[in-house]
Amino acid sequence: MHIDFHDSTNTVEPDHFDLLQRLLDFTAEKEDIPQEAEISVNFTGNEEIQELNRNYRQKDKPTDVISFALQETVEGEPEISGDDGPLILGDIVISIDKAKEQAEEYGHSLERELGFLAVHGLLHLLGYDHMEKEDEKKMFSRQEEILGEFGVER
Repeated sequence: MHIDFHDSTNTVEPDHFDLLQRLLDFTAEKEDIPQEAEISVNFTGNEEIQELNRNYRQKDKPTDVISFALQETVEGEPEISGDDGPLILGDIVISIDKAKEQAEEYGHSLERELGFLAVHGLLHLLGYDHMEKEDEKKMFSRQEEILGEFGVER
């Protein structure tokens, strides 16, 4: 999978980009996403993500991750069979500020938090959701399964 990383904070370490590339590729493989699929992962601060959260979700507070899916979904499943062009799944936006806060709050590494947020964002692009209790259980279980198999534990 091609991942286009953007870091408007200029604070993300090269090792973090490498970890997330490998983790998202692993997730894509587990979810049977074609290798030619494309996503973008954007790192920003709390102020910028709060603006996105306010404009797109009507929640005027910073959040940790927001996903913008570009593929149509059919009954909760993404439409991943494309035409001859690249399969562009969408964009993931992660607040580095929030990731650092949560890593400290939960007592685990920044790497673990960034991995969790990236997988969470990708699963949203693939049609997973957590609006209903049953869907939340399915999504969070899948996240933990992927992170565990990859070796990113709490």
